[in-house]
Amino acid sequence: MIPTPKEAWDLLCEFNQGEFHLKHGRVVGDVMRWYANELGYGEEADFWEAVGILHDLDFEQFPEQHCVKSQELMEQRGIDPRLIRATASHGYGLTVDIRPEHEMEKVLYATDELTGLIGAAAIMRPSHSVSDLEVKSLKKKFKDKKFAAGCSREVIENGAKLLGWELDKLFDLTIQAMRASDAVE
Repeated sequence: MIPTPKEAWDLLCEFNQGEFHLKHGRVVGDVMRWYANELGYGEEADFWEAVGILHDLDFEQFPEQHCVKSQELMEQRGIDPRLIRATASHGYGLTVDIRPEHEMEKVLYATDELTGLIGAAAIMRPSHSVSDLEVKSLKKKFKDKKFAAGCSREVIENGAKLLGWELDKLFDLTIQAMRASDAVE
């Protein structure tokens, strides 16, 4: 079964109640939908969005088993193995050995941490918005290891490499994707 974005949201809400995790799921889902359309996978936009929504399904309740427990939970629901693999692949090198292979998996891996960094950088702006955030400003925040220290710069860099992109391109596209998200204030 391939869940619709609405079904993915309902499942996320079943295992997550915290505002942070729910918002993060919505933002990453929106970002993944935007990338699907941008990269020529528009017919798979719902699938990409569902992957983004569900990527941290297990994180709130099972942080020590992140990307492992979610596979089990989704298998129990009969969710398509492609979606299970895609969501788990964002934990590559951290909690699982599932290397991102498909472009969608690489985008998820590259943007998951980056959305957090962009969100934190946007909050620091006078506008408190991503609408006027520029790549130059984001690069400064990226270089400051103390800023949003929980956002792994190594994962972001590795994600850009997996995609074959320069960091500037990844930053620019992800800022654009977040500007298009209804979940971002």
